Amino acid sequence: MHEMGIALEIIDIVKDHLPADKPAVKVERVNVQIGKLSAIVADSLRFCFDIAIQDTPVAGAKLIIEEVPVVARCNACAHCWTIDQPVFVCPICGGGSLNLLSGRELDIKSIEITE
Repeated sequence: MHEMGIALEIIDIVKDHLPADKPAVKVERVNVQIGKLSAIVADSLRFCFDIAIQDTPVAGAKLIIEEVPVVARCNACAHCWTIDQPVFVCPICGGGSLNLLSGRELDIKSIEITE
């Protein structure tokens, strides 16, 4: 389960970005974006995160996951579309040469804290 390793990395990043001059801050939410092609199971990541934050400065925080769709652009006709099935062929021209514009992300978008 690689989600535990990812959860631990997220926690490390959050801890590194907490203000050093305000030790009493509480992390409320960690907002992440995960692409559909990232091979991360959102429920597993939430589960691992909830276990891993115990006894850390991030304890009690919620992991909010926004799933990013797979968006492609055809190299032949420049058509952009959202891929929702495992078919990577342009629906306009039938071309198979494409660039993925989104869908592989794993980004921490924001960390919400209170004092």
